[in-house]
Amino acid sequence: MANSRLGELTQWSIKRTKKNLAVVAVCLILIIFSCSLLPDSSPSSIKHTDPLTLHSDYVDLTLLRNAKHKGAFCLDGSLPGYHFKKGFGSGSNNWLLHIEGGGWCDTIASCSLRKATALGSSDHMERQVLFSGILSNDPMQNPDFYTWNKVKIRYCDGASFSGHPESEFHNGTNLFFRGQLIWEALMEELLSLGLSNAKQALLSGCSAGGLATMIHCDDFGELLPKDTTVKCLADASFFLDEKDVSGMLTMRSFYQNVVQLQGLAKSLPKDCVAKMKSSECLFPKEIIKSIKTPFFLVNPAYDSWQILNVLAPAASDPHGNWLRCKNNIHNCNPSEMVILQGFRNSLLNALSDFEKNKEWGMFINSCFIHCQTWLTETWHGPNSPKIDNKSIAESVGDWYFDRETVKRIDCPFPCNPSCFNQNLA
Repeated sequence: MANSRLGELTQWSIKRTKKNLAVVAVCLILIIFSCSLLPDSSPSSIKHTDPLTLHSDYVDLTLLRNAKHKGAFCLDGSLPGYHFKKGFGSGSNNWLLHIEGGGWCDTIASCSLRKATALGSSDHMERQVLFSGILSNDPMQNPDFYTWNKVKIRYCDGASFSGHPESEFHNGTNLFFRGQLIWEALMEELLSLGLSNAKQALLSGCSAGGLATMIHCDDFGELLPKDTTVKCLADASFFLDEKDVSGMLTMRSFYQNVVQLQGLAKSLPKDCVAKMKSSECLFPKEIIKSIKTPFFLVNPAYDSWQILNVLAPAASDPHGNWLRCKNNIHNCNPSEMVILQGFRNSLLNALSDFEKNKEWGMFINSCFIHCQTWLTETWHGPNSPKIDNKSIAESVGDWYFDRETVKRIDCPFPCNPSCFNQNLA
């Protein structure tokens, strides 16, 4: 079973396990992968500071008004939600959408557990969230997009907004696989709020939300006027189809289960699905081949989530030999670093075609982290990660507004002292 090889405990999971190991252990076998990273969880090595968050706003949750009519429900049948901050001044007709991340669920059991969290139900979502990083209204934090209309899209379907109701099980599980319908209902509502008049638009997302951005990027552009400047950005979303440290294709098996359970094939690139397994078409390397809209990738070469869950999942390392390394890259021994450098090389090789596209941009730093655009400290600040003395925000702005071609690829770890590196221990 694929899930026997998947996932890694986060700090939250570990604390719960200590409290009630006997109960949690059985559940973890089923859900460890999809719940290994809570959405928008601040890296333990990064702490918000008052000066940087002073001007950021808390924004209320809005439930989709047209969701019930469209049959667009979260996993538990609740209404999907989003947070909307209206633009002002020069940004009044510009829109930035950001899809939050949070993994996937690939079995009835893991989706059933997920529906009791904010990742599967709006009943459990915070009623307000802080808009920071790429969503900030502070020009010091977000110099190019602070005046724009900004939307944070909450993620509650467990399949990157790509599931279809035809795959639902009507056997008493009460699960709704409606990701595609949520996306369509959300776009309809945002268009009615002014998105239809957008002069400039940027669709972005982190982790599983970034994967959703890849899947829906061209669809998003087709909804807007022909003269709208439309571009897309994915943060920490270039998931690799790589063997783990025991030689197993863990991620491929997991994606196969997600695609089959929630019926994702209809949302994936048609030319890809026609010639290969639909589960392989969920990998970004295949998705980007069909994207026509200008695209930007922000990705750490040593993505902490992928090292935890793709390269060295717990089941591939039963004796815990990788535990110290995958919790803190500074603890990796020379032989482990050789494997990590190989993982970095696999990422760069997978991006070779992406790099050749003149309209596309990238910021690949040598940090051990996951998701950098939504955090002020990593998006733009005096101590944020930089390549060629440019922050992620400056690089994205240079690319979006065609100020320069942006193909920034960092040197290998540990060359960049500006990195925020997570400590997951």
